Amino acid sequence: MAELRRTVADAAAMHQFGVELARTLKAGDLIVLTGPLGAGKTTLTRGLGEGLHVRGAVTSPTFVLARTHPSLVGGAPFVHVDAYRLGSAMELDDLDIDFAHSIVVVEWGRGLLDGITESWLDIEIVRPQGQSPALAEADAAASVIDLDHDLDEPRSVTLIGHGPRWATLAELLPTEPA
Repeated sequence: MAELRRTVADAAAMHQFGVELARTLKAGDLIVLTGPLGAGKTTLTRGLGEGLHVRGAVTSPTFVLARTHPSLVGGAPFVHVDAYRLGSAMELDDLDIDFAHSIVVVEWGRGLLDGITESWLDIEIVRPQGQSPALAEADAAASVIDLDHDLDEPRSVTLIGHGPRWATLAELLPTEPA
């Protein structure tokens, strides 16, 4: 298991990290995103979609569970899954996703990968609690948080590579900005 940690400055940098990470992805790659509401999972996924040059706007598939975005440049399809409402690996398997021929991102997917693949990249995003005035204001108004737009504050991102595909994690991923 390989592990890297980095700090991502704001929502724009999270999006750009996704664009850069997309350059390393190929059919069969699986990325699992973990983090609290508003951490930047969908922002990172939008960046992946842009970097992969896919058709359609990448938005959270919370109510449809999964969206497939075909490549506009002949690459693998990009599948974006929101597993928040799924309770088991079997339910994820029931979505009938072609993991071998697609690039798949699963938000809220930690613990749902049993038997699906031998390699995946786990990305955990942690946002600091109580440090941003915007976050404090949003928390005070709890129901007013717009989860499609991240609050601009640094995030701690931990990347953990599982299996042979991600054994040389540092060589595969974009370098951390200076």
